[in-house]
Amino acid sequence: MKEEKLKNSFIIQVLRRASFKWKPRYEAIKNARVSRGQYRCSMCFSACFKVKEIVVDHINPVVDPSTGWKSWDDYITRMFCGTSGFQVLCRPCHNLKTIKENLQRTKKSN
Repeated sequence: MKEEKLKNSFIIQVLRRASFKWKPRYEAIKNARVSRGQYRCSMCFSACFKVKEIVVDHINPVVDPSTGWKSWDDYITRMFCGTSGFQVLCRPCHNLKTIKENLQRTKKSN
């Protein structure tokens, strides 16, 4: 069981690293660009942020918090979505979204 968990963790890390080179992800960043080195958050729209202050987020989480893990096919399909499946968020907005998703996961598991 421990070996299976380690294998799954390794595969997820490899897929995540590969997703950083996924063209639709770059398109989402390009679409959020306001000016050189400045990007607008898709949630708060309040200000422009530098590249180190933004996160490219999957609009629909890779693992749905309400249903949980389904299959590798589902995981990969959700990980490598089209440009419309990504949004650029400032770090505070991304943290809020993550907290909300984690609360959904907690409620599901109880």
